[in-house]
Amino acid sequence: MSGISRRKFLTCTLVGAGATALSLKTDAFASAKLEGYPDSMGVLVDLGRCVGCRSCEAACNREQNLPAPAQSFEDQSIFDQTFHNGQKRRTDENAYTVVNRYEPEGTENPVYRKVQCNHCNEPACLTSCFVNAYTKTSEGAVIYNPNICVGCRNCMIACPFNVPAYSYSSATNPIIKKCIFCYDTRLKNGQPPACVEICPQQVMTFGHRKELIEIAHERIKTHPDRYIDHLYGEDEVGGTSWMYLAPAPFEEIGFDTTMNNEPIISNVKDFLGTVPMVLAIWPALFTGFHLLATRKHDIEHHGDDHQKHKDEEKKS
Repeated sequence: MSGISRRKFLTCTLVGAGATALSLKTDAFASAKLEGYPDSMGVLVDLGRCVGCRSCEAACNREQNLPAPAQSFEDQSIFDQTFHNGQKRRTDENAYTVVNRYEPEGTENPVYRKVQCNHCNEPACLTSCFVNAYTKTSEGAVIYNPNICVGCRNCMIACPFNVPAYSYSSATNPIIKKCIFCYDTRLKNGQPPACVEICPQQVMTFGHRKELIEIAHERIKTHPDRYIDHLYGEDEVGGTSWMYLAPAPFEEIGFDTTMNNEPIISNVKDFLGTVPMVLAIWPALFTGFHLLATRKHDIEHHGDDHQKHKDEEKKS
């Protein structure tokens, strides 16, 4: 490398990466109040209609080219699964949506809850990402660009719904995995997500978010005995694109009801600002490791050439 030593180049790279990360993070926090998009699309989920057929899981799997599940989508025994902390299934790199079963007190039938990214109006994952790997589209989707993600996982800390999943399938390219609202294949073309389209019970209604809010409140008003008087996602953490009607108290079917109406970034901004800078500069560290490894290879290669040249001189 001419004109500059490798050591100096590495130092400049580290400093530059740190400064850039701080600048990007500051910009993200400065724009934390996104205001959402008033004409964005959304989905109204009526949990009182869901029968747990898991057709939505299968449709998502096909649409996103995900691997086949360990248990078939027809296997109802999966609803009996609980983990050591008592939690139900959550989304991961192989399942962008899952359906869980709950049996709240006072209900004759179980209640099934579909889980996926809720596509917040003011996404904490977006505002916590210092490299801007996330985008909130005008259609309402929160999408993710793996090509610029550095794997810091700030978004996993910030998400109030515990949605972003980290993929460890590739040691060299670990990335975040989550529902993207079928943005590339459907939403940007005005079509509903695959899970919405496939549902045989019409659990989900796709449309403009503001119109879905009106539909939801009309259902509550018309059938007060059928629904809890609350539309989950209308206001929580600034509002979400996916909203829920329920026949039982939300806290009894896995929803966090302790959230306020402020965007979650308002509560975690100070914390994320203290995340050690090592999270911001580790890509540069790996660049440095690569340079050092390359230099070692060059030295070894040069040494081999030198030895070969000496051997040839001896023969001559």
